[in-house]
Amino acid sequence: METVILAVVIAVVVLGAIGGLVIGSRRRRSLPPPPAAPDITAPPAEPHVGDEAETPHDEPRRTIEEVDLPGGSAPTAVAEPPAVEELPAPEIEIPEPTAGRLVRLRARLSRSQNALGKGLLTLLSREHLDEETWEEIEDTLLTADVGVQPTQELVEGLRERVKVLGTRTPEELRGLLREELLKLVGPDMDRTVKTEPEDRKPGIVMVVGVNGTGKTTTTGKLARVLVADGRTVVLGAADTFRAAAADQLQTWGERVGAYTVRGPEGGDPASVAFDAVKEGKEMGVDVVLIDTAGRLHTKTGLMDELGKVKRVVEKHAPLDEALLVLDATTGQNGLVQARVFAEVVDITGIVLTKLDGTAKGGIVVAVQRELGVPVKLVGLGEGADDLAPFEPEAFVDALIGE
Repeated sequence: METVILAVVIAVVVLGAIGGLVIGSRRRRSLPPPPAAPDITAPPAEPHVGDEAETPHDEPRRTIEEVDLPGGSAPTAVAEPPAVEELPAPEIEIPEPTAGRLVRLRARLSRSQNALGKGLLTLLSREHLDEETWEEIEDTLLTADVGVQPTQELVEGLRERVKVLGTRTPEELRGLLREELLKLVGPDMDRTVKTEPEDRKPGIVMVVGVNGTGKTTTTGKLARVLVADGRTVVLGAADTFRAAAADQLQTWGERVGAYTVRGPEGGDPASVAFDAVKEGKEMGVDVVLIDTAGRLHTKTGLMDELGKVKRVVEKHAPLDEALLVLDATTGQNGLVQARVFAEVVDITGIVLTKLDGTAKGGIVVAVQRELGVPVKLVGLGEGADDLAPFEPEAFVDALIGE
């Protein structure tokens, strides 16, 4: 029995060994041969911006002459744009001479101003000059903005002269009134606009005043006055808060051949004024006129800035004139403006505008008394040459009429 079991085990072992040999030989026959080693080549070139994403290679290229163009009309030559014609320079005007301007305009002044003179002559011609009449004379003078103190002086002078004179013919009264008014106006005051310093060039004039008095226009008209007298002028547009002011001043300058220095809108006015004087010195002109912003006399900060403009200008040279432009129609308010400006800038002269539109010619007397400086120029109309040197005799003659 044991022999049978042993034989079975030997048979199983033999069969297992034979099966393993068969399977191993089959596996060896099915394995593929090992792959050959690959050839190592350089990586393809990276495409640049705008290139096709492939390895660049040389291609035959054709010139533009060899390329067939699509059908259509033959290309036409593009004509060059016509040259821009330069605008002609503005025609230079020749202002009329200043000599006798106020005399020439006396008729116009007389038509609007003689309410004062005729009113006084009518009162003085009364048969009896009682206290009531003298009070009416005072009221007439005060209404014309002569001022309290000048009015009292004029009435006292008239009373004494009338008392001594006795008889009062119209001619005598007119002569009497003319003499007394001339005393108030001040015929001996120096009314020359100082633009010709002896030791240097140019003369420097600064024009100041509040909004609405005609300050920029007056500066432009003053340039015409100077050009008419044979001077050369540079204008400084230091009113940088209002672009229209600089444009307006430049237009005035171009009309008489005066160069205008201006800066950016809202820029530093003192810088523009400084550059204007510098430019005037380099150009060798006779006068530099500086137009400042129309300051409200109630704004302290703006008045301080006006003082700064004056100080900066004087780094070049002393200021020869500081002209205050006043509206003759403003009356006593004009005197308030005059006081404030005089504290900031040493006012050397007064320019009265709109003098032909009011019967309040007495402001000439009042403002001179207030500041102790003369009225040097008066504006008598809207015309370009209606700014005239102030002549006391012609002014009084216009007040009392012919």
